[in-house]
Amino acid sequence: MSECALAGLGLRREMLNEFCLAVPQEIDFFEVAPENWMPLGGKLGRQFRQLTEKHRFFCHGLSLSIGGPNELDVDFVKQVKSFLDWHGIEIYSEHLSYCSGKGHMYDLMPIPFTSDAVTHVAKRVRQVQDILERPLILENVSFYAAPGAEMSELQFVTSVLDEADCGLLLDVNNIYVNSVNHGYDPRAFLAAMPTERIRYLHIAGHHVEAEDLIVDTHGAAIVDPVWQLLDDCYRIHGVHPTLLERDFNIPATEVLLAELQQIHSAQQKALQLKDAS
Repeated sequence: MSECALAGLGLRREMLNEFCLAVPQEIDFFEVAPENWMPLGGKLGRQFRQLTEKHRFFCHGLSLSIGGPNELDVDFVKQVKSFLDWHGIEIYSEHLSYCSGKGHMYDLMPIPFTSDAVTHVAKRVRQVQDILERPLILENVSFYAAPGAEMSELQFVTSVLDEADCGLLLDVNNIYVNSVNHGYDPRAFLAAMPTERIRYLHIAGHHVEAEDLIVDTHGAAIVDPVWQLLDDCYRIHGVHPTLLERDFNIPATEVLLAELQQIHSAQQKALQLKDAS
């Protein structure tokens, strides 16, 4: 199997008993938010350690607040490093957003699309990478307003990646969601992403509130236009490890495995087309 043709699943605590008995072959890696697992001890902690000792894990954080206005929470970053070291996890990604100001907002807020914000974020990325002794990978996020924007989302994302010299977690569903909510061509945005910076992909479901409003929920099955955009992504940027996100309304494992198998099929199709060309 190609190291790029991997499909992963977000691990939830309620999955531990099942997957500690056996991990289905459709799952090549798991992804977890370190904040949700760092405090665990007892049986849950032992089960988690059992899985990390035998299987590949990626981490996708929630609380780093890379674009936040206050000083970076260095103690928190050191805690993340210890967690990554202990479990042998090299991949750590976060959202290109912020979630703290004078306190924690428990939501992901859009960073103003300005040149000052690009400089601010890039400086903090370098600081995080120095502490982690690992690359920091940033995810393009869904957003519903762009206060104070001086540039487009595309210009902002690519500028941050360039100035910070960091990797990209390309979320295909977020591109689709934003394209509907903000009226742009998702394929053109996708094609403009820097191939050389892509480290892995996310794909997820969403909720349609109205014809021109989609909410990124990670709580539903993936829709056909997003599957098509994933095919386009593999064709344009090549095959990359791809994570199925499902955060609530979690169906039976067989349903999740069917979506994972669809990812595998799309990856194999893209690799075959590449070999044939």
